[in-house]
Amino acid sequence: MTSCPASTRRRGVFDLAGKAEELAALDGRASQPDFWNDSREAKRVLRTADGLRAEIDAWNGLIGRADDLAELAELAAEAGDEDLEAEVEPEYDAVEADYERMRTSLLFSGDYDDSDAFISISAGAGGTEATDWAEMLLRMYLRWCERRGFGTEIVDRLEGEETGIKSATVSVQGHRAYGWLRAEAGVHRLVRISPYDSQSRRHTTFVQVEIMPEVEAAAEIDEIPDDELKIDTYRAQGAGGQHVNKTDSAVRLTHLPTGIVAQSQNERSQHQNREAAMKILRARLLERRIEEREAEIRELKGEHKDAGWGNQIRSYVLHPYQMVKDHRTEHETGNSTAVRDFDLDDFMVAELERVATEREGGTA
Repeated sequence: MTSCPASTRRRGVFDLAGKAEELAALDGRASQPDFWNDSREAKRVLRTADGLRAEIDAWNGLIGRADDLAELAELAAEAGDEDLEAEVEPEYDAVEADYERMRTSLLFSGDYDDSDAFISISAGAGGTEATDWAEMLLRMYLRWCERRGFGTEIVDRLEGEETGIKSATVSVQGHRAYGWLRAEAGVHRLVRISPYDSQSRRHTTFVQVEIMPEVEAAAEIDEIPDDELKIDTYRAQGAGGQHVNKTDSAVRLTHLPTGIVAQSQNERSQHQNREAAMKILRARLLERRIEEREAEIRELKGEHKDAGWGNQIRSYVLHPYQMVKDHRTEHETGNSTAVRDFDLDDFMVAELERVATEREGGTA
């Protein structure tokens, strides 16, 4: 009989005693007479407390099931009861499955992990090969989101000259959308025999993927003054650069202090596109703030991380062999088709584990 997973495996620990103390402190704050003076902070405290309470109850329930299962397995072994052992086995599998699911949930500890997200995809240099790779990645993420039950909306899409896309921004709605997708931020490298090369030569192509949390504007980013914005309007474009309407409904916002740009062209009106672009801009500013915090922590630890196009996180090799390899975690697979279709969870979990380990100061 295999021993219970909850007692023998460890990859992220849920500190029940510590969490119970944290919950008690939050409940204490909620009982103060002036608790609702700051309604936004009060709601945040209550959400945090509710989440902690649910986690504590779930882990206590799992521990109780594991303890009962261990006792039953011990009785079966002492009595030599094969029928009882056969009854224990399915329950063991169920406990292990629940443990794996709950263990993964421990990786979502960031401030914005429960939030919706934006995916921004930008083709690198390389013309048709790069724009085709960008569209392949867009399809990969849309299918992954569909499988997880996340809602998606393409809020901006700039077509390539011949095929594919130069860039796209997708809004993703779902619990922990940002928590999952943040593992995908960085440069994705494709190596293949190009179908667009008449001499069938091997090409290496790069696409930048940015992941940003979509949160309520007022909650995190201060109102952006008009004098800090440059607003451009233009006609939305379709495939081949053709205009898809007769009015300047597309909007591009440039945040002058940082140079950060956000645009939207998929809505019907200029007003709607401006609202969509503003959401993206706020998300980009928030992601910049998150990156600055993480950079400060890495600097204190004496670590360095290349930014932008130098940060190649994953390679997708289709020739002369097939392999997808994550350069941060060394996780890899030879089934490149499955990954490009949407099978990304193992890569994401491996990266989330690596980040969680770093945050804990290198402990396992």
